[in-house]
Amino acid sequence: MSILDKAIHDCLAHELAFVKFISANDSGKTGSHQAGFYIPQNSWRILFDSPGIKGENKDRIVKIRWQDDFETESRFIYYGRETRNEYRITRFGRGFPYLRPECMGDLFVLIKVDADYYHAYVIQGDEDIELFFSLLGIGPDQTNCLVEPARIPDNAMDILFRDFIAGLEVDFPESNVISAKAREFFNTLNRGRQFDSDSLLLGWLETEYSLFKAIESDRYKGILSTPFSSVDELVEIANTVLNRRKSRAGKSLENHLAEIFRSNNLPFETQVQTEENNKPDFIFPGGREYHDHGYPDNRLVFLGAKTTCKDRWRQILNEADRIEEKHLFTLQQGISENQLAQMYHHKVTLVVPRPHLASFPTGFRDRILTLEKFISFTRMVLTVGR
Repeated sequence: MSILDKAIHDCLAHELAFVKFISANDSGKTGSHQAGFYIPQNSWRILFDSPGIKGENKDRIVKIRWQDDFETESRFIYYGRETRNEYRITRFGRGFPYLRPECMGDLFVLIKVDADYYHAYVIQGDEDIELFFSLLGIGPDQTNCLVEPARIPDNAMDILFRDFIAGLEVDFPESNVISAKAREFFNTLNRGRQFDSDSLLLGWLETEYSLFKAIESDRYKGILSTPFSSVDELVEIANTVLNRRKSRAGKSLENHLAEIFRSNNLPFETQVQTEENNKPDFIFPGGREYHDHGYPDNRLVFLGAKTTCKDRWRQILNEADRIEEKHLFTLQQGISENQLAQMYHHKVTLVVPRPHLASFPTGFRDRILTLEKFISFTRMVLTVGR
């Protein structure tokens, strides 16, 4: 059984699990007090029976089995004294391999087996990480938290979801339909509130995730309550669910980015055919200008969109030869200094949601664009050139 299979099996077999991208904060690359896996306050239950109390420290020693291979006597600690207010996992022993810089951007999964015994996995590679997300029904924007069933924020959202599902005339709506409904619901329930583009995108993504899970639950509740007639039937249904989840994740990101750009009055086209039949996610202002060699190169903008990109960022390098500087939007958190240096050497500029900036090494944050900054940059390029 592979590491990925073991991680998924353990998450499904036990009630409490936590997942996050390994970030600069974990390795001490942000100037934090010490290295050790940082656990956000929303996930204190994976570590303790009760939350930490400001003004006090508390800790306990547990045994963690890593990759089903070796064990550490590690320390769960809450730092509450003076200015600190954070949870960490520390003490891994000499030669511990998973807090090295090259592990940044890998996925850390912690599963509570019993009170003082845990399993932990580090999943590497974009393909395995995205498969993990798909099999558990979560996405890169649902990390840094406990793995739990989809949360419906309040009763008003629940009513909107149920009314929409009850009126569906198809088994599963197309991705663009679900994305549009998620935006409608989020905007309706947040009418009067102001969001920047970064926060709006994350709000739409989270709402779509909850809506999709609600549709899934409704559509499969009858099937799951009835015994399967054969293993083949079980496998067929499982593959259908998995493929739909994998397809939704990437399309969801592109759908919402496109709406952000439309609402900011940025001209763009998606899937423009370029050299060697490549089809970039976004070309600004569009395909006509890209293929018009009288149109200045320096007034064209390229944006790729990948939910994770630690391994896949090189795929965009040859997708639009006329545009030397490539921009890449990702939901991935935490990439090593070495990999970021490689990206910038190849003229790839990362674009990430503003709240994700803190997961990257401090020396590169000024070179990473938020979505708001990318929009301002693109507007400037399309208006006056560079």
